[in-house]
Amino acid sequence: MLYILLVGAVAGFLARLIAPGPNNPTGFILTIVLGIAGAFLATFIGQMIGHYRADQGAGFIAATIGAIVVLFIWHRLVSSGKISDPGR
Repeated sequence: MLYILLVGAVAGFLARLIAPGPNNPTGFILTIVLGIAGAFLATFIGQMIGHYRADQGAGFIAATIGAIVVLFIWHRLVSSGKISDPGR
């Protein structure tokens, strides 16, 4: 469990550094959630295309890439007004 939180925190932090924006989710908890959501997305896509078996999860690099994708979706939803910016 601690490993998941650590990978989520690092992947979320790297995603925020790689894809900065004015409406990034801020805070330690949201950074971890961003990284964990990215890892779930990367695992799901990896299993769908046959890269991972059902008992495998995404690695650190895939989790970071997944977190960047989740962050991109977040930016699109905030800029279109579908969700409100929590920083304002």
